[in-house]
Amino acid sequence: MVKIRKPKKENKEVLSIENPEVLNETISKSEQFINKNKNKIFSVLGIILIVLLSFSVFSYLKTNQNTIAQEEMFQAVYYFEKDSLVQALNGDGNNYGFLEIIDEYSLSDAANLSNFYAGSSYLKLGNYNNAIKYLKDFSSSDLLIQARAYSLIGDAYVELLDFENAINYFKKASNETPNEFFTPSYLLKLALVYEEINDLESALVSYKRIIEDFKESPEYQLSLKNKTRIEGLLL
Repeated sequence: MVKIRKPKKENKEVLSIENPEVLNETISKSEQFINKNKNKIFSVLGIILIVLLSFSVFSYLKTNQNTIAQEEMFQAVYYFEKDSLVQALNGDGNNYGFLEIIDEYSLSDAANLSNFYAGSSYLKLGNYNNAIKYLKDFSSSDLLIQARAYSLIGDAYVELLDFENAINYFKKASNETPNEFFTPSYLLKLALVYEEINDLESALVSYKRIIEDFKESPEYQLSLKNKTRIEGLLL
């Protein structure tokens, strides 16, 4: 008995692609879509191009500014370390100070670090509002330095008798990457401010944290003494 083979079904999808008429129709539809929406398409492409160009220019300027600003910053840091704070801030006539570096090289990492130095300088000079302003403008991925900036802001608020903000910033400092070297001092400042506003329970919490978590710290003995004193007051 002879088997009758059924004719193979043609792959319509393949035939459609290989068919010049169908292909031309597809291209024609694409052209119609582009012609109809070309303003929107070119507008979107233009925006993307502008963003890419802006990013490239920004990266170049930032790199270039940072190289120059770091060189300018050397003398300002030297004055800061000598406690010649006015010259560190304003320069000496030949070299930029931190304030000029911040203004002239705002895109640079050196300008960001200059905010920290400027804020620290103003704090030492007793200009607490400017200290807060510049320290708040500073930000760092190095969490130990960031915690230090928070603590200095807290110090400035204490000097202004703004204890609520001081507490907020000492809390930030003590919770930013806790470590045995700096965190106990931030907690001690926090406890002392709580005592200043007569919030003895909160002060006790901070002292206990130092005692329990940082037994080897210089702040341990004072915290132990203050804890005993406060517990007596709370009886």
